[in-house]
Amino acid sequence: MTELLYHGNSQQREFDATIIQVIGNGVVLDKTAFYPGGGGQPNDIGELETETSALQVTKVARKDNHIIHELSGSPPQIGTTIRGKINWERRYKLMRTHTALHMLCGVVWRDYQAHVTGGDMQPLQARMDFEFESMTAELAQEMERKVNEEILAKRNVTSSILPREEAMQIPDLIRTKINLLPQGITEVRVVNIQGLDLQADGGTHVENTSEVKQIYVVGHESKGKINKRIKIRIAD
Repeated sequence: MTELLYHGNSQQREFDATIIQVIGNGVVLDKTAFYPGGGGQPNDIGELETETSALQVTKVARKDNHIIHELSGSPPQIGTTIRGKINWERRYKLMRTHTALHMLCGVVWRDYQAHVTGGDMQPLQARMDFEFESMTAELAQEMERKVNEEILAKRNVTSSILPREEAMQIPDLIRTKINLLPQGITEVRVVNIQGLDLQADGGTHVENTSEVKQIYVVGHESKGKINKRIKIRIAD
């Protein structure tokens, strides 16, 4: 079982680990700070260094309960000690974007009680779908203003791991229209934007909302009778 370093410390950029399994052109490590993707957040990329070589990590994915790090060349042998290095510039942009989406979700839930029906992100740009019957430019701009006010509030962002039964007692923990939390999960990671948003989430986030800097709503469109899409961009 791989220890998920990013759950405890999203700020960790480098780490030492040992290869415990080789699968095709990829390796499984005893611990990793590489996020394998999920919940709309793309996987990390970077490199693994050994004493004799440096291999690019081109993709990280979860498969059959393993986190597989796909490499640009032939993988080292089992037992090799490596130094993992995250592409931090890309990761940090994704962290800022992910936190911005949680803030948008928090504002929409607090003020409009609309469920999330979908979402996706790339570095500094994202979209989120909500259960709205109608969407106007005025409403979209109102959302932008409210999220930017929350950014200026400098709210701390923390995470914790809770037993499933305890986590599910938290009101509105699941904001998606459909509960996507697998039944087999016994522990739930909860991300808390203090005073604004509390959600089950496995991704990476900044430590304070001020790090997001500013968001811009750059578009909105209808994706169905009660499904409206908001597109955002994050200040570089």
